Amino acid sequence: MHRFVDREQDRKTLREQFSSEAASMVVIYGRRRIGKTALITEFLKDHKGLYYLATEESEYQNMHAFQQAVAEFTDNQLLREAVIDSWELLFDQLTQGDERIVIALDEFQNLGRANPAFPSILQRIWDNLLSKRNIMLILCGSLISLMESQVLSHSSPLYGRRTAQIRMQQIPFSHYGNFFGPWYTDRNLIMLYSVTGGVPKYIENFRGRGPIYDEIKAQILNPNSYLFDEPNFLLSKEVGEVGSYFSILRAIAFGHRKSGEIASALNVKQTSLSKYLKILENMDILERVVPVTEPHPEKSKKGLYRIKDNYLRFWFRFVFPNRGLLEMGRKREVLQIIEQSFFDSHVSFIYEDICRGRVWELADANALPFIPNKVGSWWGAKDVEIDVVALDTKEHNVAFGECKFWKKPIGVDVLMHLEEQAQKALKDPAFKEYKENPIYILFGVTGFTEELWELARKRDDLILAC
Repeated sequence: MHRFVDREQDRKTLREQFSSEAASMVVIYGRRRIGKTALITEFLKDHKGLYYLATEESEYQNMHAFQQAVAEFTDNQLLREAVIDSWELLFDQLTQGDERIVIALDEFQNLGRANPAFPSILQRIWDNLLSKRNIMLILCGSLISLMESQVLSHSSPLYGRRTAQIRMQQIPFSHYGNFFGPWYTDRNLIMLYSVTGGVPKYIENFRGRGPIYDEIKAQILNPNSYLFDEPNFLLSKEVGEVGSYFSILRAIAFGHRKSGEIASALNVKQTSLSKYLKILENMDILERVVPVTEPHPEKSKKGLYRIKDNYLRFWFRFVFPNRGLLEMGRKREVLQIIEQSFFDSHVSFIYEDICRGRVWELADANALPFIPNKVGSWWGAKDVEIDVVALDTKEHNVAFGECKFWKKPIGVDVLMHLEEQAQKALKDPAFKEYKENPIYILFGVTGFTEELWELARKRDDLILAC
């Protein structure tokens, strides 16, 4: 039985909308496999409602299927056998009672695809009927671009009708262990997370099985596994020219992170990439990161692109370039390629993301001497790169952190390197307003040497975080 993990804020939003005295319309959207249907299903366990999954069939077929769902829900034999060609009549029959009910339309964008006028039809039904009934309407969809155009954008007929919206994100690492048993170590969880990310559907494939490389071989390198071709499935549903997007993502996965570097790697003009990069950002596949000190990130010329989704990052780094070998059945060779650089070129970077999230947890636990309002990474002149930087922009406090996904405990030498990098950074104009006595945080998945622990006990500017 699959465990429902996290989503507390999303569930709270749904409960509040159901408790409203007026009719409510909630929009739930996000990428495929993220857990939207699971959220609705979990909510409907405690609230009376009708769930309808719209298909890619014609409007007539969807209307007929919805009619049967309404007839079943209302136990109306006449409705089962009637010939109906009106959405409004079906919604009217569904909402006759006084008891508050939920109407959940999943994959809503399919209805708009089948009939581009459907958002206008639903707008009329909402304005004339549903808004006056004791109901909670949920519109849920996976295609972000279509959900935004059909429901959320200013040009949509439904614009202004929603009472809440939930854009579902991946499960954060802080909740990741809840999918697994207590016998999983942090190191094992981080390795798993580096492949599955926080996508529940992917996590289910890896739960409770063997070593990470065996899992990768069975669940990803197998051409018969859905994960083998998952990126193509995700992108082909949203965009045309899948090949162009694949080329961009592969370039980024191999370390070309500036837009100019990506263009050079693909031998195209930099200006021609803007459209593709923006679409990938809107799809939550890509993000543009800047040094944490940048006052206007959107205008910064220091932006670097990174693949947000851990599985896609893994796939474009290790699977996509080796698909020829895999389709020839050469899994062993590909697995050897993965083993050679899995930790250094993949897991270690995911661990840095996790550590940046840990800073907020430390702050919430009052383990930091100040409350940061910005957390990120920093890079600047003289090849200075710092994994974690936490800023208090009001009182001008700063903390510098370094992350090591090592098999051995971290020693004093790592602290010395961080201090050296931090002092170089503090000389940069970006830190001119910040105090010169920073906090140092070391993150180590396998702990720290006794010498370093002893030093930490004597210093109030050093935090060791396992």
